[in-house]
Amino acid sequence: MELYEYARPGLFAGKKIMYVHGFASSGASGTVGRIRLLLPQATVIAPDLPVDPFAAIDLLKELCAKEQPDLIIGTSMGGMYTEQLEGFDRICVNPALHLADTILKNNGLGKQEFHSTRQDGQTSFMVTKALVEDYRTVSDGRFSVVELERVWGLFGTKDSMVNCFDEFAEHYPQAMHFDGEHQLNDHTFLWALLPVIQWIDDKQEGRSKRSLMVEMDGVLRDVRNDLPIGEAFKVFHKLSEMYDTYIVCRENPNKPELWGENVKWAEAHIGVPAWNRVIVGNHPELLMGDYLLTRKGCDGFMGTVLTFGEDPLRTWADVATFFSRLGGQ
Repeated sequence: MELYEYARPGLFAGKKIMYVHGFASSGASGTVGRIRLLLPQATVIAPDLPVDPFAAIDLLKELCAKEQPDLIIGTSMGGMYTEQLEGFDRICVNPALHLADTILKNNGLGKQEFHSTRQDGQTSFMVTKALVEDYRTVSDGRFSVVELERVWGLFGTKDSMVNCFDEFAEHYPQAMHFDGEHQLNDHTFLWALLPVIQWIDDKQEGRSKRSLMVEMDGVLRDVRNDLPIGEAFKVFHKLSEMYDTYIVCRENPNKPELWGENVKWAEAHIGVPAWNRVIVGNHPELLMGDYLLTRKGCDGFMGTVLTFGEDPLRTWADVATFFSRLGGQ
C-alpha cells in the first residue's frame, strides 16, 4: 500500500503545523513531505533554520508569534528547540537535548554537508568549536518553562545517536518509546507520530469518542508464541482513530510481577496507541466502556460485549470491517 493511501484529510484540517528540522537538514526534509501528504488540509510552516543557534531560536520565536501554530513538531536538534517554544502544543521527536555533546561524539566538527535542499542554495557549512559552545548555551535553556499538558516526547528504541528519554521523562510525563531509529521514516511516521497528532487534535477539538476495550490474551496476543494475532497491530491503530481504545489484561493475582510485563508487551508490539492505555485487572465487568472485545466473555459489563474468534468477529479483518461499518458509533 502506498503512503498516500493513509492520508487523513480531516486531521488538523484548517490548522497550522510548524515543523522544526534537525541538524544539517532543512525545511525540505522528508518529514515535511509526509506531513503535507498525510495531512493535506493543514498548513505546514517549515523554515530553513540558520546554522547559528541564537539566530535559529530567535527566528522560531518570531514565527510562533506571527503564525500562532496549532502544533509544533521538532526532530533531533529541532526537538531541542521545540521544547523551548512555550505556549504551544508540541511534539519533540528524539530531541537532542545536549546537542553540543552529540556533535562532538559524532565527529561533527569541520565542514558538514546539508542533508536536504535549502532555499538559500547552501550545500555545506562549517562547525567550529565556538559554534559548538553556542549550541551548548542554547541547549541549556531546556526545561526553563515546563508545560506538562502541552509537550509530548517520542523516543526511538533503536536510536544510536541520541538518548535523552530519562531526562525528558523527569520533566514531562507524556514521554514514550517507539520502535524506530533516530530519523523518522514512513513506518515510524505512520505508527508513532501520527497517533500523537491525533490525540492532540482530539484534545484541541474537544472530541468525545466512544470507548473500545480490547482484551490482550487471546485477542491481541497469541499466548503460544507471544506475538500479535493476525493483523492486530494495524487494525488496533486504525480503531484508535475512531475510538478511545484501551487494552485490558487479566492476570494471575498471585503473580503481580507479571503485570508490568503486560504493559511492556503492549508498548513493544502495539506501540504508541498502547501508551498509558493498558488496564490490568481481573474484573472487566467493573469497567465503564461502550465496547469490550474479548474471547472469555464478561457477564455484567455495562456496554456491548463482543466475542473474538466467533462469527462475525473471527479474525482481525472481521473486526476492522465490523467497526468501519459502525463509523465510530
